[in-house]
Amino acid sequence: MEQIETETAIMVADGHPERRREAFFGRLKGPKLRQHQAALIANRLPALRLDLTMPPPAALSALYASPKERFRLEIGFGGGEHLLHRSGEDLACGFIGVEPFVNGMAKLLSALEAAPRDNLRLFDDDAALLLDWLPAASLDAVDLLYPDPWPKKRHFKRRFVNTKNLDRIARVLKPGGYFRFASDIDTYVNWTLRHVGDHSAFIWTAARPADWQTPFAGWPGTRYEAKAIREGRPPAYLTFQRV
Repeated sequence: MEQIETETAIMVADGHPERRREAFFGRLKGPKLRQHQAALIANRLPALRLDLTMPPPAALSALYASPKERFRLEIGFGGGEHLLHRSGEDLACGFIGVEPFVNGMAKLLSALEAAPRDNLRLFDDDAALLLDWLPAASLDAVDLLYPDPWPKKRHFKRRFVNTKNLDRIARVLKPGGYFRFASDIDTYVNWTLRHVGDHSAFIWTAARPADWQTPFAGWPGTRYEAKAIREGRPPAYLTFQRV
């Protein structure tokens, strides 16, 4: 779905505006929230939202009610189906979900009413801000699943996969940790393979075609993915390891 660029500017010392959101170009709001959804954003989200005005914890377990054995970040979780599934199947893992789109955040919060999680924290702004805040070598995995492909060539610079963001992901991943990427857009898949392949911190783990043609282990599937397959766009599932 084509998204509308939304910019938030601040005035810096020299008086020139600067984008507060460096890596996020999508729209922040869609259809008007229902009253209950708006109440969840106002009342439930603050308890789960990470506060980046505070110093990052020395250990990420401090972000959760009980100790966790590993930590996983999902960038741009959409409606939260994948994040909800993963956080439910691995309670020993502390999850962080990023989604600036308020309607997607409201959808996840609604689902959490019926299936609460004590291993889930949320962030509703630019993922680049969170990546800069997190401690180095603190995450076991980072997922970027079906990101906005920005298919027009003049918009390629808006794609989340770029050298600067790969530097950020490399900094927060533990050695041996994984960066997972999924997309049904060939140009973005090739773009990602080229950019990650040029980055010295990652290796692509695939040894044969089935390794990128087969969904990740435990993959629940998504409605967007099903639509892409129906329309003849087979997804690619890329796994890169932090070296």
